[in-house]
Amino acid sequence: MPNQLTRRLALLGDDAHRALLGQGLRGIEREGLRIDPQGHLARTPHPEQLGSALTHPQITTDYAEALLEYITPAEHDISLTLNRLDAIHRFAYTRLGAEMLWSQSMPCALPSEDEIQIAWYGKSNIGMLKHVYRRGLALRYGKAMQCIAGIHYNYSLSERLWDLLRENDGVPEEGGCPLRDYQSASYFALIRNFRRYSWLLMYLFGASPALSAGFLRGRAHQLETLSDDTLFLPFATSLRMSDLGYQNDAQSGLTPHENCLESYVTTLMDAVNRPYPPYQELGTRRDGEWIQLSTNVLQIENEYYSTIRPKRVIRSGERPVQALCKRGVQYVEVRCLDVDPFEPIGISLETGRFMDAFLLFCALDESAPITPAQSDVHARNFARTVKEGRRPGLTLTRDGAEVGLREWAAELLERIAPCARLLDEQHKEQHSDGAVHASSLAAQRAKVADPELTPSARVLGAVRELGSFAAFGLQQSVLHAAHFRADALMPAEEQMFAELGAASLAEQLIIEQSQTGGFDQFVAAYNSSTLCGD
Repeated sequence: MPNQLTRRLALLGDDAHRALLGQGLRGIEREGLRIDPQGHLARTPHPEQLGSALTHPQITTDYAEALLEYITPAEHDISLTLNRLDAIHRFAYTRLGAEMLWSQSMPCALPSEDEIQIAWYGKSNIGMLKHVYRRGLALRYGKAMQCIAGIHYNYSLSERLWDLLRENDGVPEEGGCPLRDYQSASYFALIRNFRRYSWLLMYLFGASPALSAGFLRGRAHQLETLSDDTLFLPFATSLRMSDLGYQNDAQSGLTPHENCLESYVTTLMDAVNRPYPPYQELGTRRDGEWIQLSTNVLQIENEYYSTIRPKRVIRSGERPVQALCKRGVQYVEVRCLDVDPFEPIGISLETGRFMDAFLLFCALDESAPITPAQSDVHARNFARTVKEGRRPGLTLTRDGAEVGLREWAAELLERIAPCARLLDEQHKEQHSDGAVHASSLAAQRAKVADPELTPSARVLGAVRELGSFAAFGLQQSVLHAAHFRADALMPAEEQMFAELGAASLAEQLIIEQSQTGGFDQFVAAYNSSTLCGD
């Protein structure tokens, strides 16, 4: 009897079904700090010429007023997604003046906490909710941590593909398992496999082995000194994803169960509703001003930081967990990818092709429930890789024994290879650019064979050569800015973005002028949202 992966690959490789592989969707969210020509954090407001940060569908801000976030529409092929991301960058550069986008995940040298402006979304209740939530993040984690940037990779398979797999698994829909529930359970199976193997992504694509010496704000650390302004670890792949990044004591014990949707939602909502004494001491207001949305472990469910999240497109006024409860999981959001400082848009097509093969493998392979002890092992493997992934002889824990990272990585790539070949078979039916997924897989094999080819090694080499994390970041930012400014958008694209921006500003104005009720009432209603209702 063939195993589940082999059986599913054969099913999807059938001429009658292969086209389903091209019907899933890919989206990218790219974060990046605005900087001035000297490489310092921009102190200017979010440029109005870009549109409204509250309502623009493709250009917004994340935590800081200077932390831009570009959001692509979802596309069936990652190459189209990245073309969209490129166009957003080109448009933004026509409106940024002398400012640029910082080229790295770890921030440029930052001013004092007081001088980092929290993102502003206008005077509407929903805009203030977003702003006050970020005030709470500043209290809980510090502003510097909120200025870290990343790439979020949104991935889905089509409902028709999930329905085919359900039928092949012999799971009846009538009187048995509705497609919505089967699909949600399958995405959680993907997430569990992601937990098992995501250390591989950090080895292959981690690009933050160094950071600005001022980033840690005096916190204790075990980093080495490269120069007056630069700290690093010699074998690190992604300090962004280490315990130096997004962390605090309240979240340290929070481990949502990812064995099913119900337990995941229950764990998150417990954290949203459970008071945390240090936050209670701060309260929700200071001098009559809101400083956080609640005094609970999490203000809202999105505050839980995770390398991957189950997601559903939300409707107006709906909370993310409500959407999951009502309509099930629609896609996953991978959140652990560093911004690639060698790529103007922060991610390469080669990386995207591998992500598609990797995530398809995670979706199709068997995925048993994860015990708490196994979860701890996965977390340790990930932590070892982000801090010392390129260390010669580094081992990870697999099935209770130690195995070499590079040995395990090579084996994993062999297991992923049939997924890459299947994607290429589907891709070649509509495109003429050859075995693009297999080519990306070959590039990853080369990194496993030679750690010096990894982005983290290349970044560290460039930082050493220049003697400064800041100098390397500014050098790449200048190169990227010149790249985008040298090649203007087509007039029709330029007009489309200009119209999107104008429409978003008009929409924000309507929201502000038409709302009823005060902010206190709005927060109370939001915090008491009835979950899983009709």
